[in-house]
Amino acid sequence: YDRHAGAMYALARRVLSDEHRAEEVVQEVFLRLWTEPRRYDPARGALRSFLYRETQSRSIERIRSEQARSRREDADHRREHVTVQHDDVDREVWALIRSEIVRDALTALSDGERQAIELAYFGGHTYREVAAMLSLPEGTVKSRIRLGLNKLSDALADAGLGTTP
Repeated sequence: YDRHAGAMYALARRVLSDEHRAEEVVQEVFLRLWTEPRRYDPARGALRSFLYRETQSRSIERIRSEQARSRREDADHRREHVTVQHDDVDREVWALIRSEIVRDALTALSDGERQAIELAYFGGHTYREVAAMLSLPEGTVKSRIRLGLNKLSDALADAGLGTTP
């Protein structure tokens, strides 16, 4: 280790361009030599040549592994993005359908009921303000709103968007 680790580290660092990953590769190479000494055959070449080949191979394997992981993560991200877009489209379509059903139910109300509900709920006005705007008694406005809301509730329940009380 003392004789060859510096050269192996320099090679791994050059291939990987990262100190930490280079240290890991050198550690793997020497640990593998320690646990599997039969892998090195002195008849096939010098120990230094064997270590160079192992270090280069491990470094390249590390790069390929990280590239494959990155590609998998990118593919997963693209799939998630498509699913999210699909879900968003589904939500938008459903919201559009619901708004059309509500709009149709509102148009089925009498003019007085619709005006009172629109001013109170969509305009944010109080019963008293709605009564003043429509020049009607407050009790009449409350009755029209209550009657209109009951009709809306029934219409929306029939369309599958709610339940009747």
